[in-house]
Amino acid sequence: MRLYLPLSLLLSISAAAIAQTPGIPSAADAAKNRAIKWVNPPKPGQLPEGVTHHTFHSAALGRDVGYCIYLPPGYATDPSRRYPVIYNLHGAGGNELHSFSSARALHDGIVSGRWPAMILVLPNGGSHTFYKNSADGKLPAETLIIRELIPHIDATYRTVATRAGRAIEGFSMGGRGATRLAMKYTELFCSLHNQAGNVIHLLDLYDPKKPDTYPNNYLGPDRARYEENDVYALIKKNAAAIKSGLRIAITCGTRDDGHLPTIRDYHAALLAAGIDHTYLEVEGLAHEHDKLVTMYRTTWFDYHAESFRRAAAKP
Repeated sequence: MRLYLPLSLLLSISAAAIAQTPGIPSAADAAKNRAIKWVNPPKPGQLPEGVTHHTFHSAALGRDVGYCIYLPPGYATDPSRRYPVIYNLHGAGGNELHSFSSARALHDGIVSGRWPAMILVLPNGGSHTFYKNSADGKLPAETLIIRELIPHIDATYRTVATRAGRAIEGFSMGGRGATRLAMKYTELFCSLHNQAGNVIHLLDLYDPKKPDTYPNNYLGPDRARYEENDVYALIKKNAAAIKSGLRIAITCGTRDDGHLPTIRDYHAALLAAGIDHTYLEVEGLAHEHDKLVTMYRTTWFDYHAESFRRAAAKP
């Protein structure tokens, strides 16, 4: 296990290396986006204890969208209590039926008394959207999460409906999406956990002369759209707001060759901006979500729990 690496090594990672990493959608990924199934009913017995499946209507998408939600023990019997919420975003090819290992770990930790009661939301963000709005409006993935799902959850369940009561996390594409959304909407979240999520230099890929190549075929020719979606540009733009109330954790395996280079870049950018964060490389781990959760299941939600505690203690 390694926590920090020499900054000189981190800064030596080149744009060429980034371009060779996974996480750049292909034409096949675009086809999968066109065939997204937005509601995926679970099979009998598939859902862990405390988890239920629901839908909400997305006006931006023009259809119902599925999500799963974990409600902690006591939720139904204590109508006066409100709960902080963790939004867990799925990886590429996923849907709302994901991260059940995380839900089980959270339930066990709450029952054992290690963590206070929390809600966990598992959205459907689309197969390969990377949680961005497409330029043509057909895949409003960011709007779906930020403008529609979060307000729906706050209106439907007894949440702490402020920045102090929201965390966001995800694995792979979900970690990448969670990172960008947290950097962009600093007023919404007090805690972020990027779990092996590529943090690409989006602006380096802007090229209106390549309209058939990602991200140009998804975000269109307007450079401003790239600036507002590039995590490194957002760090510079929103550094003060990030420092004021967003705690950041980053976890990746040392054998996760496709994701580790840009995660190290993100770590270096946070250091350069003077943004405090927790950074962990897990020795020998590849791109393995359930194995990662299993390794740290008894401490997996310590970070968010501490973020909620600190945020609630602020004036």
